[in-house]
Amino acid sequence: MEKFLENLTTAEKTIRAADHMIYVTFPLIKDKRLLFKILHETKNAIALCINSILQYEYLYKRIKLYKDSGLNFKIFVEKCVPRYGITKEEMNLILELFDFVEKHKESPFEFVKDEKIVILSSSLRPRTITIEKIKEFMTVAKSIFKKTRETIK
Repeated sequence: MEKFLENLTTAEKTIRAADHMIYVTFPLIKDKRLLFKILHETKNAIALCINSILQYEYLYKRIKLYKDSGLNFKIFVEKCVPRYGITKEEMNLILELFDFVEKHKESPFEFVKDEKIVILSSSLRPRTITIEKIKEFMTVAKSIFKKTRETIK
């Protein structure tokens, strides 16, 4: 099986799992660590879709790929986003999600309060994200997956 199809299949499984966690498991269990897991899984699913798009476009010689992931992401934004019908709002949410997950990895301290994730930077500057925003990220992940699958298949 082609690598881009494997990535797409994995992305679908990841989205289904994260969707179940946010809409079924979290309301039942109320375990705050689950919100972090959902965020990371959503980011991974979107990253898999982006990789799938890049590999598909490379296979059909529409783009060049490089070892630098930042450069590949720039190519994705410039050449693939318009072709796949990804909106500016969706791109902004993707960038926001990626940034928040990166800040979470660097954060020395984090906690959940009133269904909001709060991470502190090393300078103790707080950043918060609500469960509604996490659901918004999930909606974007589903949309990106759907657009990717429709274009590739």
